[in-house]
Amino acid sequence: MTKSITFVGNGKMALALAKGLCETHAIEVIGRSMAAMERFEQSLKVPLKKTLYADADITNKTVILCVKPSNLEEVAPYLQGSAQTLYSVLAGTPLAALTIIPARAYCRAMPNLAAEAGASMTSLVGDSDISLQAIALFGTIGTTLWLSSEKELDIATALAGSGPAYLALIAEALTDGAVREGLKRDDAMILMRGLFDGFGKLIQTLHPALLKDNVMSPGGTTAAGYGAMEKGKVRDGCMEAIRAAHERAKGMK
Repeated sequence: MTKSITFVGNGKMALALAKGLCETHAIEVIGRSMAAMERFEQSLKVPLKKTLYADADITNKTVILCVKPSNLEEVAPYLQGSAQTLYSVLAGTPLAALTIIPARAYCRAMPNLAAEAGASMTSLVGDSDISLQAIALFGTIGTTLWLSSEKELDIATALAGSGPAYLALIAEALTDGAVREGLKRDDAMILMRGLFDGFGKLIQTLHPALLKDNVMSPGGTTAAGYGAMEKGKVRDGCMEAIRAAHERAKGMK
């Protein structure tokens, strides 16, 4: 029997997760607009069950809550019945706040946009008796890490949840730099994508410091570029990005 997943909300993260899960699960989406859910279905390119909030019943279902954190109290009264398991991807929203929606078990999950490519880095925390179930579910869309506290999940949100945006900035900046030096834009994009693909494989087994040392020869091109990045405070900027995102995650509660 095909497993079923019910998404509450039909935004970008819901779509990314659905793209990763639709090959192994039947998808239901609960939303406020039938037109929006039809666009969701067109983007997903597989048929799904579409349910308006007014008709929502989550009894004994596995639910992934994907609404905006500020909309939780507005949406909760529409969800009738008690879910089997409620997973929430709402940044900064603690487990205690999720109990406004009845369920047998609760779990906070922080995937990232790479879920749509089956390569998410998802952090999890919640009821320990569903940890294996949660790891198995989100393991179908990438790598998972079960954490011991919600404080750790907020930090993980700043790193892995927001991380694709940080790396996108680095990718764009490196590409722009190559174009500034005279490389064609299309060629620079090909090189950048190949760089990130290879780096993603190397970083799985090498500590970042060792990877850097393996590339940087005395007085070479990498040393010159690395020095420029340190002068530009790239390291400090990255660390401050984690601090700011973590503070924001805590402030959303």
